[in-house]
Amino acid sequence: MATEKFKEASPYVRPKPSPPSEDYVYNRYLTNLALKTDSRDPVVKLALFGVGRVGTIHLTSIMCSQRVKLLYIVDDVESNWQKMERYWHLENVTFLSSKQSDRVYQDPDVDAVIVASPTFTHENIVGKALKARKAVFCEKPIADNRGNILTCYEMAMRVGRPLFCAFNRRFDPSYSSVRDRVRQGEIGHVHMIKTVARDSPLPSIEYLKTSGGIFHDCLVHDIDVITWVLGEYPDKVVVLADANIPEIKEIGDFDTVAVTLHFPSGTLGTIDLSRNSTFGYDQRLEVFGPKGMVQVDNEQPMHSVRRQYGVEGPTANPIWYSFASRFADGYRRELDHFVDIVLDKAESLVRPKEILAVSKIATACEESAHTGKVVELKWDGGELPYPQ
Repeated sequence: MATEKFKEASPYVRPKPSPPSEDYVYNRYLTNLALKTDSRDPVVKLALFGVGRVGTIHLTSIMCSQRVKLLYIVDDVESNWQKMERYWHLENVTFLSSKQSDRVYQDPDVDAVIVASPTFTHENIVGKALKARKAVFCEKPIADNRGNILTCYEMAMRVGRPLFCAFNRRFDPSYSSVRDRVRQGEIGHVHMIKTVARDSPLPSIEYLKTSGGIFHDCLVHDIDVITWVLGEYPDKVVVLADANIPEIKEIGDFDTVAVTLHFPSGTLGTIDLSRNSTFGYDQRLEVFGPKGMVQVDNEQPMHSVRRQYGVEGPTANPIWYSFASRFADGYRRELDHFVDIVLDKAESLVRPKEILAVSKIATACEESAHTGKVVELKWDGGELPYPQ
C-alpha cells in the first residue's frame, strides 16, 4: 500500500511514447508500416558490375530495396550466372560479360550503375557510364591515382550526372552518431582520435594483388572516418609498416600499419591497421577531448547471450566476423542514399573534394611507410572541402 499513491493514469490515456532514434531498425519498420510514398517517385533501374565479395553485398541490398530494379549483371565468371539466377530469382535480369557491357551503356532504361568489379576496372567503367549519362555508384578507389579520380569527377560535372564513391562506414549508425556528437561539441576540441581496423578473414593473395595496396584499399576507410568526424585534414603524417606474412611481403605490400596524423588545430590521430585478425572483424573508434570521450566498440551478433562452463569463467561471444556482417546496415543505408541522389532528393554526403583529399593523404602515408620519414601535406586554397 505504501506505493499506491504513486499510481499513474493508464498508459492508454497518456501520450504515446516515441521510439528512441537509436533504434533505427524499429524506425525503419515504422516507415514500412506507414506505407507513405510519393507515387511520382520512379524506381531507379540499375546495372551491377561485379558480383564478388563486395558485389554480393550490393546485390543483397538491391534485392531488399523496393526503390530499385536490377536490369543487368555484368560479371566475367559465367559459370556462376545460372546459379545466381536461380538463387536470387533473377529471371528478368540480363547477364553479360565485360566484353558485352556496351549493352548497358546503350540501354536508355538504365538509370545508374553500381561498380563493384576488381579495382583495376573501375576507371574504365566509370568513364563509359558517365559518357552514357548514367549515374554511378563506385566502390573505392574510383581510379588508381588522384589525378585520374579528379578527371572522373570533372567528367561527372560536365555530363551532369552524379558520381558517388562508396565509404560505407559513414552510413553506419554508430559511426555517424559519434560524428554528430563530436560536431555538436559534446567533448570539446578533440585532442586525440583513434581507430582500430583489423581485417577478417585474411583476404586472398589473388585479391591483394589487384587491390591497389593496403593504403588505398584499406587505410582509406580510416582516413575518411577520422577526417569526416573532425572536419579537418592533417598537415603531416608518419607511418611505420611491415609485412609479417611472407606471401604479402612477396607482392610488395604490407599487412600491419601504424599511422600518426597531426592536424593544424593540434588534434592528433592514430590508426592501428592489420590485414589479419583471427578473432573477428575488429573495428573501433575513440574520440577524446577535455569534456570526455565518445567511442564505437566492437559489436557482437549475440551480445545478450552469456556462456559459462566449469571454473574457467564466462566466455564472451565473438564479434562480427567480417565487413559483410558488421556493416550490413550501413551498406543498405548507403544504397538508399544513392537512390535519393539519383532522384534529386538529396545531395551526396560524400563529396568529391573529400575523396580527393583522402586519396592524397593515403599517398602521403604510403610514401612515409617506404621512406620512414614524416611527410608534410600542403593544401591549396580550394583543395579542401572545409576551411582550415
